[in-house]
Amino acid sequence: MIQATVDRLAGLVAAERTYVVTNRQLVDQVRAQLPQLSADAVVGEPCKRDTAPCVGLAAELIHARDPDGVMIVLPADHVISPTGTFQAALSAAAELVAADGRRFVTFGIRPTYAAESFGYIERGDAIPAPLPAFKVVRFREKPNAATAEQYLATQQFYWNAGIFVWKAAAVRAALAQFEPEMADRLAQIGGAVGTARFISTLDEQFQAIRGKSVDYAIMEHYDNVIVVEAPFRWDDVGSWQSMARIQGADADGNTVVGKHVGYRSTGCIIKTDDDHLVVTLGMKDCIVVRTPDATLVANKHDEESIRKIVEIIQQRGWTEYL
Repeated sequence: MIQATVDRLAGLVAAERTYVVTNRQLVDQVRAQLPQLSADAVVGEPCKRDTAPCVGLAAELIHARDPDGVMIVLPADHVISPTGTFQAALSAAAELVAADGRRFVTFGIRPTYAAESFGYIERGDAIPAPLPAFKVVRFREKPNAATAEQYLATQQFYWNAGIFVWKAAAVRAALAQFEPEMADRLAQIGGAVGTARFISTLDEQFQAIRGKSVDYAIMEHYDNVIVVEAPFRWDDVGSWQSMARIQGADADGNTVVGKHVGYRSTGCIIKTDDDHLVVTLGMKDCIVVRTPDATLVANKHDEESIRKIVEIIQQRGWTEYL
C-alpha cells in the first residue's frame, strides 16, 4: 500500500519531491519498497507521537528545501481510484491553496452508511472552485451509532479522509499558534536538516513532544479550512468490512480470503491462512478471521466493538495476541 500511495502521484509529484515519515523500525523496509526515493526521503520517527508531530516534521523537511512549498499529506493505508480523477482533485486543491496561502484544503468522502470508525467534517457555505467545495463548520470526533445516523440524515457531513493540501509555511505557522511548544521543537529539528546533527536533534526533540492528532492540534481551531467533496473512490482499510467493499463478494454475498466451505451461509467475511480451512454452516453476516494464534468470530454489524475486545485483552495482559 505504501507503493500504491507513491505510485498514485506519478506524473504529478516527482519522486525527488516525495517524502515518507514512518516509524524508525520500518525505515529499511520502506526504503526497499520505494527504491525510486532517495534514502534521505524516508525519515524515521524515533517514537510514536501521533499525526500532528508527524505532519509537522514533514513540513519542516519541505520548508527547509522550499519555503514556499505546497504539501500534500497522504496516509498510506487508503485505497483510491481512479488515479487520474484523484490527481485532478489534488491539482484543484493546490489551486485553492495558491489563491490563498493561509488556506487548508481537505477532502471529504460522502458517507454511504453511518460509520462509527471515521471522523466527520461538517460542511458550510459553498465556495467557487473547480470541484464542489465548502467552508468547514467543524470537525467531529468518531461518533456513536445514533450520532452517526444523524450525520448521515442531514447530508451535511463527510467522512474525514485525512488527506490535506496546504503550504508548509502555513501549517508551521498554525502549529506555532496553537501548539507553540511542539512547533518550537519541530523548528529545532528543521534547523538541523542537512547537517550532521539532524538525527541527534530529531531524537532529542521529537521524543520530548507531547503527542497529539493533527485534528486536535490545529484543524479544529483553524479558521480557514475548505473541504472538497472527493470525486474519487476511497476506502480506509481499517475495518474488516472494508475488505468486502474492496474485494467484492461471491454469489452468496460472502467475501473470502483463504480456504472456505460454506453451507447456507450468506453475507460473511472470512479470512484464513491458505492451509487452514474455515467451514461455516447456517451463518449470516458474520466475520471470521483466523490467524496462527487467535480466531475472531464477530457479528458483522457490531465490528466497532472489536475495540472493546482489544481493551479486555490488554487488561488481561494477553498483549501477545494483539
